[in-house]
Amino acid sequence: MKLSIIVPVYNEEKTIGEVIQKLREVKLPVEKEIIVVDDASTDKTLQNIKGKDVKLIRHSKNLGKGAALRTGFEKAEGDYIIIQDADLEYHPSEINKVLKPVLEKKADVVYGSRLNRMPHFTKEERSPRLFFHYLANRVLSFMASVFYGKWITDISTCYKLFPTNVARELKLERNGFDMDNAELTSKLLEMAR
Repeated sequence: MKLSIIVPVYNEEKTIGEVIQKLREVKLPVEKEIIVVDDASTDKTLQNIKGKDVKLIRHSKNLGKGAALRTGFEKAEGDYIIIQDADLEYHPSEINKVLKPVLEKKADVVYGSRLNRMPHFTKEERSPRLFFHYLANRVLSFMASVFYGKWITDISTCYKLFPTNVARELKLERNGFDMDNAELTSKLLEMAR
C-alpha cells in the first residue's frame, strides 16, 4: 500500500520546512509520497520546500485550500490519501494512529479527532473565540453524525484518510476551507450510505 500525504500551503514559510522534515522522519508501515501544493504563496514558502522526495505543485494564483487539495488528489499516486496541514497543529507521528484502522481492515475512511474530550479551558479553549470554535465544531460534528448515521467527533480535523479513487469520484467543487470540512465530509458520508 502507498499513502499520499497532501500538504496544502499558502504563506507557511515559518513551518513548511519543519513539516516536511517531520514527514520524512515519520516511520510508516506503508510506502509514502509527500505532495506539497503551494497555492501561490507570496512569502518564502517555496524556498523552504526542498528535496527530491517532495512532489511540489504550484498554483499560479491563489485559489484556496479546497482547490489546493483537489490538485493534490489529482496528482496522488498512492492507494490512500491523508491531509497534513502545514501549520504544525498536527504532528506527523499521529498518521500511524489514523492509518491503523485501514491496515487492520476495520475502515476505509478514518478521521482523526482532537475533540473526543471535554473542553480544556486553560489550554486549547482558553479564550472565548477558541471555545466558540470548539463548541461550533462539536455541534456541527453532532449534526453530521445524526444526519448521516455515522459517529463523527471532529468534522474540522485536518487528518482525514480515504481511498484515492474515492477522492476522485467525489466531484468536489468548493475552493475554500469549507471544502475540507463540510463538502468533503458530507460527500464521503453520502457515498457510504
